[in-house]
Amino acid sequence: VIMFAPLAIVFGMSFGQGRMSTGTLQAMFWGFAVLMGLSLSTIFLQYSPVAIAQAFFATSAGFAAVSLYGYTTKKDLSAFGTFLIMGVVGLLVASVINMFVQSGPLGLVISFVGVLLFAGLTAYDTQRTKSLYYQVQGTDMVGKVVIMSALSLYLDFINMFLFILRLFGSGRD
Repeated sequence: VIMFAPLAIVFGMSFGQGRMSTGTLQAMFWGFAVLMGLSLSTIFLQYSPVAIAQAFFATSAGFAAVSLYGYTTKKDLSAFGTFLIMGVVGLLVASVINMFVQSGPLGLVISFVGVLLFAGLTAYDTQRTKSLYYQVQGTDMVGKVVIMSALSLYLDFINMFLFILRLFGSGRD
């Protein structure tokens, strides 16, 4: 239940954001963060503290770099959005297949591609956040845009972290 509860909150926020108040969205975001922390704690039982720390610092550096790129680049990244989302769908399908075939090399490829896809999504989401903020600046939509953008970037970070953790971590000693 702990593993799937954050997913339910994300869907609830995504599909209900138009009807929800900013306060409700914010409460759901904090609830999501708490449940995500609990969910991650069960995943962390499988990895050594060193692997977790290495993955965290690598993710932080990579996330900061691609987010900075997304914020500062003059190139319009909006065309990449559909490609990246389709890549995530393909990654999900490959992950489900790998749950059954248990292929180590396929798992490695999935993790590597996952890092690249979520790095791209981080740059894309950062640029989209900047653009959306300028569009809704001074309106009552600012709060909702900020919360949903924070959710997108949080999901990008967590997913990038989990894929890097799979690359760095060989399990608990």
